[in-house]
Amino acid sequence: MFNFNDNFFNKIEKKTNVGKQTILDLASKLQKTDLKNEGTLREVIQELGEMTGRPVSKEKEDKIIKAVVNDQVPKDLDKFL
Repeated sequence: MFNFNDNFFNKIEKKTNVGKQTILDLASKLQKTDLKNEGTLREVIQELGEMTGRPVSKEKEDKIIKAVVNDQVPKDLDKFL
């Protein structure tokens, strides 16, 4: 799937205060989840908002769900950091 180095995780932790192990645990959980299911996506989005201390508005949540369901999520996540 993805090959992330420690630099990637350090950038994430710096921006979100979420550690590498928490990220890996969440990724493992997501691999077993149907990400095309709107209810599941809403749960994941809310969980991420709580983890990072950044609440997600209903409007933003809807945009994220639309992007994921329609396969409009960029493959190069490092560009977001």
